[in-house]
Amino acid sequence: MAASSVHRVAVLALDGVYPFELGIPSRVLGSAEDASGRSLYDVVVCTVDGRPVRTEAGFSVAVEHGPEVLAGADTVVIPPTRHLCGGTDEGVLPPPLAAALARIRPGTRMVSICSASYVLAAAGLLDGRPATTHWQVARHFQRTFPRVRVDEDVLFVDDGDVLTAAGVAAGVDLCLHLVRRDHGSAVANSVARVCVVPPWRDGGQAQYIERPVPEPTMATTAATRAWALERLQEPLSLGEMAAHARMSLRTFTRRFRDEAGTTPGRWLTAQRLELARQLLESSDLSIDLVAHRAGFGTANSLRQHMRSVLGTSPAAYRRTFTAVR
Repeated sequence: MAASSVHRVAVLALDGVYPFELGIPSRVLGSAEDASGRSLYDVVVCTVDGRPVRTEAGFSVAVEHGPEVLAGADTVVIPPTRHLCGGTDEGVLPPPLAAALARIRPGTRMVSICSASYVLAAAGLLDGRPATTHWQVARHFQRTFPRVRVDEDVLFVDDGDVLTAAGVAAGVDLCLHLVRRDHGSAVANSVARVCVVPPWRDGGQAQYIERPVPEPTMATTAATRAWALERLQEPLSLGEMAAHARMSLRTFTRRFRDEAGTTPGRWLTAQRLELARQLLESSDLSIDLVAHRAGFGTANSLRQHMRSVLGTSPAAYRRTFTAVR
């Protein structure tokens, strides 16, 4: 995103909306500012017909905008409601909602929070694409939309112009990710401090799924994760991490995934990418040295990982976010 532009975000409130999730985009994106204090996002809330909507909390919300603002939005965010797919769980959009979504320009960035993924899927926006939703409805979602590649373990999925978040607080994670993607880690971290939330949460929603309570004496992988974070530039192996945790490879891998929501290897890569991004934004270190300090070993390895996950190169990422500062 160009540093001089103000990104228009339209939040579409549907009948039965959850108030907490409805407020997330305004609170998080609305807190993003450039170095001069200028707002980086213009966040507006609308409904499918411009009239008030009932919330799940027992009160109604009056909005200032109708569906016409969707046509000029750069990003559209849809929070969840107590109804799947805005009124039906059969995977079909209600006509008023379909008419409202038809106003959105091709190429507009689309975002769903929690079970609002049903809306994007019913609109055909998730066909053949990776997506997530709340773990409690993930199996129903997959049965309803078999063409979607559902990943119920993660907190959010970024597939370029379509992004989906898991339940409730994962909407905060995703909105912080949008700020980080658009304006870099420094701005996202500043927003996180204002909102008093962590700028990045480890793992996925698998760690929040109800499971039998472990025995009080059962070892965890938390200490090993903290140990690994202090050694990201070292070539840590799964065996070394398991040995530090004093577990067998099989037990460590299973317990790590239960606690962090991802595999040890993927977790390490995510931590190293985050460190590399911070170094690219905040230092003048060469790409080779950034790759070494972040634990990727070579600049080519760093390039491959950044291209795969972020869709850009280290040099292009540095140019973008050095200009933003």
